[in-house]
Amino acid sequence: MKVLNQEIGKNWAIYQGDCVEVTKGIPDNSIHYSLFSPPFSELYTYSNSERDMGNSRDDEEFMEHFKFLIKELYRVTISGRLVSFHCMDLPLMKSKDGVIGLKDFPAELRQAFEDEGFIYHSKTVIWKDPVVEMQRTKALGLLHKQIKKDAAMCRQGLPDYLVTMRKPGDNPERVTNTNETFPVDLWQKYASPVWMDINQSNTLQKTSAREEKDEKHICPLQLDVIERAIFLWTNEGDIVFSPFTGIGSEIY
Repeated sequence: MKVLNQEIGKNWAIYQGDCVEVTKGIPDNSIHYSLFSPPFSELYTYSNSERDMGNSRDDEEFMEHFKFLIKELYRVTISGRLVSFHCMDLPLMKSKDGVIGLKDFPAELRQAFEDEGFIYHSKTVIWKDPVVEMQRTKALGLLHKQIKKDAAMCRQGLPDYLVTMRKPGDNPERVTNTNETFPVDLWQKYASPVWMDINQSNTLQKTSAREEKDEKHICPLQLDVIERAIFLWTNEGDIVFSPFTGIGSEIY
C-alpha cells in the first residue's frame, strides 16, 4: 500500500496518502461498506497538489479525477454491499456562474457511480434549518426582504443528502438483525425518506468556520448520520472504509 504515514490501532487504521493510490492497495471484494463526504467539486482547494481533487479548474476536471476513485471503490466493495456519500446541491453564483441558481451535485455524483456499474440504491434527505443557512450564507433566496421585493427569486433551504449506491451481485454475508437489535419503531424511523432529527452541531471540528471560503465549502458529515448508516448497513466486525478521512469523523 502506497502511504506517507499510517497509524493502526485495535479495529481501526488510518493511512495518509493519495486516496486513489491507497485504495489501489486494498484487496478486491474486501470492503463491506464505504461512507464519506467527497470534496465539493472545485469549491475549495485543500492544497496546491495536483492530486487534490478539490484543486480542479471546473466540474468536468473534478469528475474526471473523482472517477478514478469510483473505479477502485467498485473493485474493493463486496458484491451486494453499499457505498454511501454525503453531499448537497451547490449554489450557482452570479459572480462566478453568471446566474443565481442551484447545481444538482448529488445527481452528478450518482451518475458517475452508475457509469462505473453501481446501482442507485437510496437517497435520504437530511433536514437542515433554513434560518441557520440564511444567517451563515446570506443567500438571496432565503432573505425575508426578498419576499417583499420579488418572491420569484426566493427558494427553500438546502438539505444534505446521503446517497447510497449498491454493487451488483449477491451479498455473501447478509446483514441480519432481530426484533431486539432492530425493533420495528426504530426501523420506521430509519426508513423515513427525510431524517428530521439529525443534530447538525454534532460534528467533529478542529476549528469553527469563520471565513467566507470556509462557509461556502463546509458541509460537515454529522456524527449522527455516520452512526445511523453504519448501524443500518453493516454487521458487527465489518470493514468500513472512508477514502476521505479529513478530521476523522467516520473512524471516530
